[in-house]
Amino acid sequence: MNKQLIASAALVAALSTLAVAPVSAAGKEKCYGIAGIGQNDCGNLAGTHSCAGQSTVDKDPGEWKLVETGTCDDLGGMLKAEAKAAYEATQGGQADG
Repeated sequence: MNKQLIASAALVAALSTLAVAPVSAAGKEKCYGIAGIGQNDCGNLAGTHSCAGQSTVDKDPGEWKLVETGTCDDLGGMLKAEAKAAYEATQGGQADG
């Protein structure tokens, strides 16, 4: 294979990944209070970390997982506004996120 063909294939692969990524989040919502230890999807309301897999408490109201839209309540979780209120009540302060 020549270098131009390899470069073109790599570019097509990279662009197709970018085009698919936003679609995979469609129909999803952040559900707070359902993540187990190390099972959160990204940063928390407190702002103490910004990465997935860093939750240290089961079902912390400040941690979230991405779930199918409309299923959060069925899973026993909360949407962001409710989670912020619950988190602030347990922390006695303001949430960052």
